[in-house]
Amino acid sequence: MTVARIFKPAKNAMQSGTAKTKEWQLDFEPEKPREIEPLMGWTSSRDMKQELSLRFDTKQEAVAYCEREGIPYHVFEPKEPARRQAAYADNFAFRRVEPWTH
Repeated sequence: MTVARIFKPAKNAMQSGTAKTKEWQLDFEPEKPREIEPLMGWTSSRDMKQELSLRFDTKQEAVAYCEREGIPYHVFEPKEPARRQAAYADNFAFRRVEPWTH
């Protein structure tokens, strides 16, 4: 039986906001390892569940889906990003370690 992973996707490195990070995602763990196709060198897999990705509004909906369908699952809680308070005026403060230059 394939194990499902329930998690909140991380934001893309190219985005500064939190778009598409509010919902929970359900992916299946791979059953078979990927193979390298000998002629072209492409990486392929015969496991079709790797292409399946479901999205839910809440973690409870994703867990309920797995329990209703009899799918074993693991829930990965999101890590909160470390926020650092910064003010624009700190760039020009006298207590600054390095002198400010253009």
